[in-house]
Amino acid sequence: MIKPLKLLVAAATTTCALSFSQMAMAKSPTVQAIQDRGSLLCSGHNGSYFGFVEVNDKNEWKGLDIDLCKALTTAILGSPDKVKIIPLSWAQRFTSLQSGDVDIVIKATGWTMGRDTELGLQFSLPYFFAGAQLMAHKELGITDATGLEGGTVCVEAGTTIERIVADYLKTKNVKHTMVAYEKASELRAAYLAERCDAFAAWGPSLAVLRATGVDDADKHVILKDVLSSEPIAAAMRQGDEEFVDVMNWAIASLLLAEEYGVTKANIEEVVANPPNPTVARLLGVTPGIGKRLGLRETWAREMIAEVGNYSEIYERNLGKESPYKLARGLNNLWSHGGVLYSPILD
Repeated sequence: MIKPLKLLVAAATTTCALSFSQMAMAKSPTVQAIQDRGSLLCSGHNGSYFGFVEVNDKNEWKGLDIDLCKALTTAILGSPDKVKIIPLSWAQRFTSLQSGDVDIVIKATGWTMGRDTELGLQFSLPYFFAGAQLMAHKELGITDATGLEGGTVCVEAGTTIERIVADYLKTKNVKHTMVAYEKASELRAAYLAERCDAFAAWGPSLAVLRATGVDDADKHVILKDVLSSEPIAAAMRQGDEEFVDVMNWAIASLLLAEEYGVTKANIEEVVANPPNPTVARLLGVTPGIGKRLGLRETWAREMIAEVGNYSEIYERNLGKESPYKLARGLNNLWSHGGVLYSPILD
């Protein structure tokens, strides 16, 4: 009886292994819909959110989030030109995702428990970290949020900033009036017209505004309070874990490319002579990265060739090659003092 039992166990194990293998290689219905349509619908902004989602002088979309939309589009469809950017306000982004008007939201979106559990969303690996802060008119003579007692704080509607600022000022016992604006342009105009004592926003966007969007940067001060440390991630509809895998490994591949020095300029050279097994897997020289996700074996190679690695994306949109000159800080690789990292590509 022992041998038949062993055979049964072996057969069951093989069946389970095949079942799990088939599940692992199941194709994302969202990816299938994108491929059938021939385009990926990605969130934009109803205006410009500088450094992340903005429109240039040629009426072309640009920014860190836009480049991630292009990266994902290249991974799935082979070309960044097949992305369609859908302009959305902050308040519209989740309803548009739920209704299918967009396939994914890549729009400076914070990963929160409420969004994760109540809105039918799931999130990718964080690709950016920043906190909420306050900028005030220097003439008020204040350096921190306690100086806003009785003042007016303006914020963009439909963002996590509203809740974060309200909670923070409540804990500080600072009585204030909160005014929410639907558009970033309206918010900036209200602050610059001094209808607001302070402007609450994401730290990087305040730094961008102070550096490039005001006549005299010295007339504005970013208060020392850091109200949050927010992980920024792509948002997708729940129920399509395979699509989350594709987005996660697109982000991971951009980080791995930076870690191993793979750039737009040298990628063909690296493909011809990979320095290690991880890079060989990343660039599809050693098969596996495509089959596991239901994509081409060369999807990551093509993606990096089009948009560059994470460092290249960051520097041209927010860093030293941009008008904003924002240091990477937390948004460096873990090996360079930051918090960004890739899962292991085995």
